[in-house]
Amino acid sequence: MRTRVGYTGGTLEDPTYYTLGDHTESVQVDYDPTQISYETLLAVFWQAHDPTTPSFSRQYMAAAFYHDEAQKKLALETMGRVAAELGSKVETQILPAGTFYLAEDYHQKYNLRRRQVIYQELAAIYPQVEDLIASTAAARLNGYLGGYGTRAQLERELDGLGLSPKAREQLLSMVRR
Repeated sequence: MRTRVGYTGGTLEDPTYYTLGDHTESVQVDYDPTQISYETLLAVFWQAHDPTTPSFSRQYMAAAFYHDEAQKKLALETMGRVAAELGSKVETQILPAGTFYLAEDYHQKYNLRRRQVIYQELAAIYPQVEDLIASTAAARLNGYLGGYGTRAQLERELDGLGLSPKAREQLLSMVRR
């Protein structure tokens, strides 16, 4: 439903990009479990990075943060399956979520911000930056612009995203597969 970037897993209160302390840069995913399962989200997570590469710092550590025992159990189970499939040790951490601190505005919706025509339209729809950050449409568009999702998926939901013909054309030209 939405994604936001920020910092979690550490002890410093109110971290920022320049005073991160022992936090890890992370993505918070709000989802509807009637539409997508936590296990499916974990499958995407495992495919999105090389889980066998050790993290070179706490800031950029590969980790799945769980919110309850059921999520922890499923994360550990899927980690075991990934290790077996790869025949290698998994370096990705499975850790309790803790407090999530929202990253600075300029870190939010990175792919969307790089496409000014589309970004400016959403900024007009959501003049308050916190509303844009919380927007499902902005999360969807940011994902497509980042290379996630197919053109067929985009075409099915394009009418509901509130874009002008010019922005629609730009978006469709960027999502080709």
